[in-house]
Amino acid sequence: MTGDAVFDPKGLIREAFAIEDIGAPECRSIFLDWALGLPAGRDAQDEVRALLAHYGPLRAADHPMVQTLTAALEDAQPARRRGGRNGRVPPDL
Repeated sequence: MTGDAVFDPKGLIREAFAIEDIGAPECRSIFLDWALGLPAGRDAQDEVRALLAHYGPLRAADHPMVQTLTAALEDAQPARRRGGRNGRVPPDL
């Protein structure tokens, strides 16, 4: 089993790096497909770090997939409630 077969078994991330002139939207879509395919119990951030360690040094930092993987390591902002009555009516009513 090759090193990337452990953290990229379908080869999605490898193929994304191979696609010429790939854009950020396509990379996000490929990343989402990869993330949905992670086995239960695997830490996604650890897997992303492994992907960056494996593929990152081979690619320019401005490659959209490197940027997508780097963004995946950032902490998500807490969800905020939007819409509904509370979104339309001032809080003092």
